Amino acid sequence: MVRIGETDFGEFPVILAPMEDVTDSPFRSICKDFGADVMITEFVAAEGLIRDALKSTMKMRFEAKERPIGIQIFGANTDSMMKAAEAASAAYPDFIDLNFGCPVRKIVMKGGGAALMQDIPKMISMAGAVVKATKLPVTAKTRLGWDEKHREIVDIAERLQDAGIRAISIHGRTRIQLYGGKADWTLIGAVKNNPRMHIPVFGNGDIDSGIKAREMRDRYGVDGILIGRAAVGNPWIFREVKSFLENGSLPPAPSVSERIKILRLHLVKSVVYKGERATLFEMRKIYNGYFKGIAGFRPFRIKLVTAASLEEIGSILAEIEALQSFV
Repeated sequence: MVRIGETDFGEFPVILAPMEDVTDSPFRSICKDFGADVMITEFVAAEGLIRDALKSTMKMRFEAKERPIGIQIFGANTDSMMKAAEAASAAYPDFIDLNFGCPVRKIVMKGGGAALMQDIPKMISMAGAVVKATKLPVTAKTRLGWDEKHREIVDIAERLQDAGIRAISIHGRTRIQLYGGKADWTLIGAVKNNPRMHIPVFGNGDIDSGIKAREMRDRYGVDGILIGRAAVGNPWIFREVKSFLENGSLPPAPSVSERIKILRLHLVKSVVYKGERATLFEMRKIYNGYFKGIAGFRPFRIKLVTAASLEEIGSILAEIEALQSFV
């Protein structure tokens, strides 16, 4: 059983990885229904949280059913990260997660996320300071290193543990790789099998099926896994992964009717959460996931991403469901 602080994460937690403008509360709650064990919020900017910016505070909202859940914060200034951890703690999550792995240029250029992999002493110092700033357990999400010449995660993980970090999630790519190429799990395994490590080690990168999830668990011995891009518009991935991990069976793929039913639920939840305008904009990156593998979907995708209202979206979905070729 994986336990962090006072919270049980399950025997082998399958975690929804945080993704900006994707893993908000509506989507997290749906993933929970399909078997995700642990949630982490979209990353929250420390500076925005200190200023009480609406976008930052909204990202910390969650439903009780989403627990266990962590609020992930990022930033370049240690004092700001400490204050942000205090503010995030007031929302009563189960843990605070530190983003030391986001490779996106706008985050890195500000000194946050994976930028800290170029200044390991600062990363470790920041982690220790945040640990002292909150009574909640603090975890961290990292990458293998900055680039191929600096894949220093085995040493980094030890030092984060020594600073008080209670669990570490490792994406099997460097910052320079972004999301290209293939995730390398060998160093994730090296961290887990380091005799000095005694905190949970979670692996992340390229988990897109139940078969892949069990392979990574069995080969590298990690304590749990994170699923990110494979879950976008595809909450059923958690049902598949949990089933295959537990009994080696793959459930049937969701029918078109089930896909549309859950997409409608997602839309409704999102409108309640952030309003129709934001929903229409942010869901544009989600539709492909809901209809992946469905022949002839492309013309409907164009209609969906250009739709001007929720009512129009509903009509398009009804049209898709009515077509016999989609059954």
